[in-house]
Amino acid sequence: MSASAMAARRLLSAASASAGEGAARTWKILSFVVALPGVAVCIANAYMKSLHEEHDSSFVPYSHLRIRTKKFPWGDGNHSLFHNPHTNPLPDGFEGQDH
Repeated sequence: MSASAMAARRLLSAASASAGEGAARTWKILSFVVALPGVAVCIANAYMKSLHEEHDSSFVPYSHLRIRTKKFPWGDGNHSLFHNPHTNPLPDGFEGQDH
């Protein structure tokens, strides 16, 4: 390999390394200037909505919801695996409420 070919190879190698460093710096700056403030705004929005949200726990027995073609293979067969009696109604309503 000639000396000029080796010099050209070194020059191209150095240019590609510096271009990669510039791209990494650009993405680092974008992460701190755009992404982190965007996440902070989303967290603030969710927090503000949670302060003003009123939970409506009225049960409406829609016929297309909570269709059971067969029982669940655990417990009494009517409760889902991660059942929460305050947020997950059974097909006939919430637990502990008068119908």
